[in-house]
Amino acid sequence: MSFSSRVAAFCLASLATAGAAFADPPGSRAPLPARPKQVVIISFDSARDISQWKRSRALAKRTGAHFTYFLSCVFLLSSETRSQYTAPRKTSGKSNIGFAASTQEVSQRLEQIGLAASEGHDIASHGCGHFDGKDWSKADWLKEFASFEHILENAYAINGIEPEPTGWRDFARHAVVGFRAPYLSTSKALYEALPAAGYRFDASGVSRGPVQPPTTAGLARFSLPQIPEGPKSRPVIAMDYNLYVRHSGGFERPSKAGEFADRTYQAFRAAFEDQYRGKRVPLQLGFHFALMNDGAYWNALERFAGEVCVKSDVECISFRDYISRQGSGQKQASVGG
Repeated sequence: MSFSSRVAAFCLASLATAGAAFADPPGSRAPLPARPKQVVIISFDSARDISQWKRSRALAKRTGAHFTYFLSCVFLLSSETRSQYTAPRKTSGKSNIGFAASTQEVSQRLEQIGLAASEGHDIASHGCGHFDGKDWSKADWLKEFASFEHILENAYAINGIEPEPTGWRDFARHAVVGFRAPYLSTSKALYEALPAAGYRFDASGVSRGPVQPPTTAGLARFSLPQIPEGPKSRPVIAMDYNLYVRHSGGFERPSKAGEFADRTYQAFRAAFEDQYRGKRVPLQLGFHFALMNDGAYWNALERFAGEVCVKSDVECISFRDYISRQGSGQKQASVGG
């Protein structure tokens, strides 16, 4: 064997020996830590139109999602029964958003509420008359909460709708644990009244980006995040109405619905990916039952939810389910890293 051949053989042998000496023994390498599933919380304010109740429930069935519906209780009163509600500092029968069109509509809405609850969705409070309560006292807020509870519990009897489903009153007394303030308008008095009234979460906040909800006095406080949107990636609150104002100044532009839907979807997807590939902080998205800009924002929601809620490492859950899991000490579901 030539000298060069002997050197090459020695080098190969040395490398093989070194590799054997420094290789990790089988099974000694620690597994990568499990990552929490990405949580997405989708909610709807006011929860009025029957067609949108049906559409949202169908979306949930397709994707395995569970939603939170922030109900305005004036939609459980018709023009004949509107006097059952008296807002703080107002005369009876006043509302910023009207009332149900008829007793039949109330009946249909009650049916949708019951079906959604039976399917595992979260029924929460948006108050009643959609008034801005920034100047209300704690007592004012407690009056509003009491009105909501009374009207929900007695909705069948108030409107003369029969039969009342078995267990309805028990559901009305105990199922509603969350609140979102109209106009996202909050105050010290509101946050004093919420735990006093037995609420477990509030979803009226706004944050610069997705954040973990802090808990104060037993109340989890969620915030809709501002997310980058549009060609200049300017921040906007992740709610359909705010996008509607951003895109068209709050006026209908149906000819641009496709463009607005795509911009909304891209903003949602980018905000999702940022958390999904990062710290996996829960992402919250808010909607109404109104089809603004020819349904652009609902079209974007259905596209988004249809892609992300079906992922094995994503959970599209309600606010109630999220706080229940945290409160019980149950660890968030995780997936292999």
